[in-house]
Amino acid sequence: MTLLHKQTRASSARPIRPPRERGTGKAFALAAVMHLLLGWLLYHGINWQNNTPAGSEAEIWTEIPDTSTPTPRPAPPPPAPVKVQPAPPPAKDEDADIALQEKKRKQQEAAAREAQLAEQRRQQEQAREEAEEKRQQQLAAAAATQKAMQDKQKQIEQQRQAELQKQQQQKAQQDKQRQQQQAEAQKQEQLKDQKEQQEAKAKADAQAKAKAESDAKAKAAAQAKAKAEAEAKAKVDAERKARLAQLQGQLGGGTAGSGEGLAKSGTGKGAGGNATSPGYAEKVQRRVRPNIVWAGETAGLETVVSVRCSPTGTLLSANITRSSGNEQWDQAALRAVQRSDPMPVDIDGKAPGAFTITLRPAGG
Repeated sequence: MTLLHKQTRASSARPIRPPRERGTGKAFALAAVMHLLLGWLLYHGINWQNNTPAGSEAEIWTEIPDTSTPTPRPAPPPPAPVKVQPAPPPAKDEDADIALQEKKRKQQEAAAREAQLAEQRRQQEQAREEAEEKRQQQLAAAAATQKAMQDKQKQIEQQRQAELQKQQQQKAQQDKQRQQQQAEAQKQEQLKDQKEQQEAKAKADAQAKAKAESDAKAKAAAQAKAKAEAEAKAKVDAERKARLAQLQGQLGGGTAGSGEGLAKSGTGKGAGGNATSPGYAEKVQRRVRPNIVWAGETAGLETVVSVRCSPTGTLLSANITRSSGNEQWDQAALRAVQRSDPMPVDIDGKAPGAFTITLRPAGG
């Protein structure tokens, strides 16, 4: 998750609020003070105009100087006191003009104050409108930014989904191609096996046919020499039986004088019911001996492996029929036989169908 995505989630989870205006409380407090001051001035101004000035009275006394002759004269009676009348009040018209002028002046002052207050209110309203407009612009910019971020995130998600889908399609295509290749390889392997089997069968049929023809020719040519052939055959049978006896002795463990025989080399061979030529054991020795891999002890180890082959020598199965008691050596012997596939064919062009191999490690 990127930083842009985190900011988008944070902004969408918390609503955007306009910035708080500064000085609003102070402006309202000043406006209230100005209204109170204006009311106090209006009240005292009107009350001062309504007060009628009170009249005053005064008595003036004058002292008459003494101008008499030395002859004393009776003093005259004191003159009557002169009462000074207060100044007459100003005419009503003059008072009305003064009051009207004062009223006009106050009205002008009140109008000026109202105009000043109106101007202040207008400025405050204009400031509020500008702040609201700025806040709306900020909200619009924030909404546009958030929408752009959401669109970009959506585009990134779509690209990621498209890339993932493309990878999945490529993987599916690769799997399909791999399956097709495996099926083709299996098909080729089956065709190869079938071809080998057909070739082996054709070869065996040809050999059988050639042998049958040869036997027929030999039989026709040997009619005149039946007795000689019978003696020669008896001699050959005797030699063959002697060789088979010798071979069976080697498969059973050999003798102390076998020297380079199978027991010492570890690649013994024995017939499993099928007649083999005297040299077939040596062929098996040369095939199996290089495939033995063993670095352990050698004393007293002997394993018998039963083998089944096709006429072409292809190894059909290999199983341990008698264990040496050492599982590791038994497996090494079995692997040596399995690595020797195919087994050699005999002088007749065919491998025995089943036989056993007695294996001992070199030096055992």
